[in-house]
Amino acid sequence: MDDEYNLQRFVHAQEPVYEDAIGILRRGMMCTPYTEFMFPRLASSGSGAALEPYAIRWLDEANAYISSPLLGGRYRECVSTMQRLINCSASTVFGDIDARKLHASLTLFSEASYDEFLLETMFNVWFDGLLDEDTMTRIRSMQRQIA
Repeated sequence: MDDEYNLQRFVHAQEPVYEDAIGILRRGMMCTPYTEFMFPRLASSGSGAALEPYAIRWLDEANAYISSPLLGGRYRECVSTMQRLINCSASTVFGDIDARKLHASLTLFSEASYDEFLLETMFNVWFDGLLDEDTMTRIRSMQRQIA
């Protein structure tokens, strides 16, 4: 199988800790070290792979991630678990910094997948129905460069 975007890096990072991470999330918390590879975000402009090893570089890569039976399945399981935490805030579960990372990740994958109602519901639950504006700005910039 061709791994054009090196999605195996996520599989290798998640494999030894996924059950622990989802268990922690079910208890209404998230462990900061897991956030980077459980909820990947769009790469910062100009950053290299060495600086952000779990960053997503293109919308096509995000689509490949969310379309992967394993990675997309885990992402959806995490989001489904978060939906059960509606009495908590994103900051309560993730902390302020990681809540912003989660918001960016949800925005990226909702834009990459087009029809992910599950992801879109989290914007209403935890982010006042709003997408992460910084992520949207970078996505629009990428789209202009391609056009």
